[in-house]
Parts: sequence; C-alpha cells; structure tokens
Amino acid sequence: MHGPLLAWWLALCAAALVNVVAWAWSARRLGRRAPHMDAHLLASRRLLLWLSTGYLLGCAFRSVLPMVDVPRMCLHDNAISRIVVGRSIATVAELCFAAQWALLLREADTRAAALASRLVVPLIVAAEVFSWAAVTSGDYLLHAVENSLWTLAAALAIAGFGSLLLRRPEGAAARFAAAAVVGGAIYVGFMVTVDVPMYIARWHAAGDRGLPLAEQLHTLVARCVVVRDWAAWREDALWLSLYFTCGVWVSVAIAHAPRLGPARSAS
Repeated sequence: MHGPLLAWWLALCAAALVNVVAWAWSARRLGRRAPHMDAHLLASRRLLLWLSTGYLLGCAFRSVLPMVDVPRMCLHDNAISRIVVGRSIATVAELCFAAQWALLLREADTRAAALASRLVVPLIVAAEVFSWAAVTSGDYLLHAVENSLWTLAAALAIAGFGSLLLRRPEGAAARFAAAAVVGGAIYVGFMVTVDVPMYIARWHAAGDRGLPLAEQLHTLVARCVVVRDWAAWREDALWLSLYFTCGVWVSVAIAHAPRLGPARSAS
C-alpha cells in the first residue's frame, strides 16, 4: 500500500484515535457537570454518551479495516475482514446513532419533533434491512433506497428541530436547534446530490451482471478481496471519510446538548 491510498488509510486511523480521545474528554466533561444537572437531564445525557460509544467503536473498526460491501473489497487480509462482520458492526453503530437523535427529538416536545422521534428509528431499521438486502444480492439500487431512507429521516429531524425554533427558544437550545437544522440540511444536500446518485449510477452500470444468490452468500461470509488500487477506493473515500469523522464528532458532541424541552419533575 502506498501513495494516496496509504495516506487516506493513515488519516482514517488517526481520526479513529482522535475520536477515542474526544469521547474520553466528553465523558470527563460530563462527569464534571453532573453535580450541577438535574437527575433526568443527567440520565439522558449519559445515555446519549453511551450510545455514541457504539457509533464511535463501529466507525473505529471500519476506519482501521475499511471495506466496501457490494464489490467485497477491503484493504487488509485477516480473519475478520469479512463483509458480514463489517456490515453487522455498521448496523449496530448506525442504530445507536439513530437512537441518539430520536431521544433528542422526543425531548424537544413539539408535535413535529414528537412525530419525528417516533419515525426516525423505524426508518433506519428499514434502511438497515435494505442495506443487508443490497449486500446480499449485490443490487446497488437497494443501496440507493437505503440512503434515501436515511435522507428522509434527516428531513424529519430537520422539521422537528425547526418546529422547536418556531417556539423561539432562548440561548443554548436555540443555537443547538439551529445547528441541527443547518447540519441536517447539509447532510440532505450531500445525500441528494452525491450519495444516492452514486448508487443509482452504479446500478445502471452494473446491469444484470450480478452473481447468483448462493455465490453472493458465500462471498458475504468469506474473506473479502484485498484491493490496494486508489482508483477502486477513490469514489467511496469521500463518504467513508465524512462518516468516520464528522459523523462521530456529532455523535460524541450531542451528549452535551442543552435541555431542549421543559424541565421534568424529580419524580
């Protein structure tokens, strides 16, 4: 491994290390704030922090051992470089991330946010089903559906936090809701203009050249193919890099989200 591919992989590994340090700092900061927080808010933020652990560890694994599912390619040949392993870890990590946002939307305490909080996790569960179907069948169109569901979930979250802004919250809650709306809009824009079209283009290019199901299942559990040609990774490197950096930073940071709804009684 050399050149741009080596530089990219080293950057992913460095990002994974930075992410772990950021989580440790985040946990320490939350511990210092704990005596000044009411019990319900503290329990909520601790849960958000532990959910971020699942997302962080999943991304750290996939940063060190990157894989691309449908072509069954990876950077390293070892016993755990198997698509079924990477996809399973990604599923758990992504459900943790979705649960974080569902919890915050529920706390926002508006009708739109409450509806979004009930729909986000089921939408991501459906996205995971389509992801596994895509990986099993080798059909890129199913990946396009998967990522469209992620986009829809983000749009619902934007509506939920936007409805909170309409209530004119003050201070940190207003800033957090505004940041969530802007960040969500950037994410939706990326998915609509880059990610989903990429999978649709791959689906058109692939045509009917998919492998038989039995062979797909065999390659799903077998060691993946080591590919160390930057040209093969370049298109996926963008979304993988954003996924393992910006996504993790957001996941870790929202453990420190301000109170978004009215305070609850100690009971």
